[in-house]
Amino acid sequence: QVQLVESGGGLVQAGGSLRLSCAGSGRTFSSNAMGWFRQAPGKEREFVGSINWNGGMTFYAEAVKGRFTISRDNARNTVYLQMNSLKPEDTAVYYCAARAARLGYLAGAPTQYAYWGQGTQVTVSS
Repeated sequence: QVQLVESGGGLVQAGGSLRLSCAGSGRTFSSNAMGWFRQAPGKEREFVGSINWNGGMTFYAEAVKGRFTISRDNARNTVYLQMNSLKPEDTAVYYCAARAARLGYLAGAPTQYAYWGQGTQVTVSS
């Protein structure tokens, strides 16, 4: 079992940066591939990116590639989403999610993730 809590959301102007954190608990956290998703009002939950168990491999959606970076610190049981060059269309609730232990990180569908945080709001003003 993994519990996840996101933080770091807020209001930022276009072109600015934010760093989201996802604190995890549970015995298997360091064995779990992790993902970030976002959901804007009236839209489906959208894949942002994912990272493998040790942080050595990442995978991003085209919409954020080159602007967002995912990293993790297993000693702190935390995954990060660094967001740069933010655009108004990045406005959404951002969720972190964990796959079941020892599954791969190349997973872009919400149904491929077993555990979810409560989400944190990111609003980018123009």
